[in-house]
Amino acid sequence: MQYNTQKEKLQMPEYGRGVQDMIAHAASLPDKADRQRCAESIFGIMANMQPQLREQPDYKHRIWDHIAYISGYQLDIDYPCEITRLGDDAEKPKPVPYPMKEIRQRQYGHLIEESLKQLAEMPEGEERDEMLALVANQMKQSLFNWNRDAMDDEKVASDIAHYTQGRVILDLSTFRFAPVQTLPRQDGVSKKKKKK
Repeated sequence: MQYNTQKEKLQMPEYGRGVQDMIAHAASLPDKADRQRCAESIFGIMANMQPQLREQPDYKHRIWDHIAYISGYQLDIDYPCEITRLGDDAEKPKPVPYPMKEIRQRQYGHLIEESLKQLAEMPEGEERDEMLALVANQMKQSLFNWNRDAMDDEKVASDIAHYTQGRVILDLSTFRFAPVQTLPRQDGVSKKKKKK
């Protein structure tokens, strides 16, 4: 038994190993007329496998380019169009650097910490109160998602004061949190801890 990992690498996986084997067979034929007939049959198969290509004006050219690429440009036939070499000239994109941010409390995440910094800089008023309500409710939801036992209104208030160096105080005597959202399970039953 031979595993796919032991076989030759697929040049274009969207066409599969069967097409790659057919193109390799066509390239191995000694007679050019036989190679031409075989390649034209393979063209028809590939066109049927990728019907979305037919919506593009140059789909025939594209499929012939794919045939040439899969053969490693070793298939010696009279192509009906000029072949464009695929992937050889293309420069691989540079990896995108991942922004590594230090997060003091992982349950809140970077965006909550940034929101609290912005909140500390805002002047007192209605806009700041609205933003405080949004951030406090999100913090409570994050605590609920992270660890339900740690979810506490006083913890949220103390964390807000800690992050803002005491510039923003959440008054628990007047502030009312929004209800915490529980996510439904796949079977439609919400995830709630069973009381023992």
